[in-house]
Amino acid sequence: MKKPLVLVFLLFPLMIMNTEAQEEKLNVSFYDGIFIGGYIDQGGFLNFTGPNINATYGNSKFIIGMLPSLRFKKDRSTPKNAFATPNLGIGFTYSYKIWAIQLPLYYNPKTPTENGRWHIGIGVGLRLNEFNER
Repeated sequence: MKKPLVLVFLLFPLMIMNTEAQEEKLNVSFYDGIFIGGYIDQGGFLNFTGPNINATYGNSKFIIGMLPSLRFKKDRSTPKNAFATPNLGIGFTYSYKIWAIQLPLYYNPKTPTENGRWHIGIGVGLRLNEFNER
């Protein structure tokens, strides 16, 4: 009895969304995403938005999701970390037409001298799928 009930609760939102659609529209694009560069924790980052939850209203897009990134920071301690390191962050992105602004959060793990903590940054970039629609 539990499995059919769970299935109904999972599919119910999809049934509601399909009944409210005014017009079906299929968009095909060769690339999709937002390219962002920014500043965080005395260094920089470069990312494309990853898996996310988003809402689009006209030319605006609101995104909360994961941010696969490359972080750039010169390490002045000994031994040194690499200048560019892969990292996964989370954050909020807002885009309007081709422009985007982002507030990412990245976690720095603890070290012998510092506790681990989250750092917030800011970034700007371009919404790539907007170029497909032109």
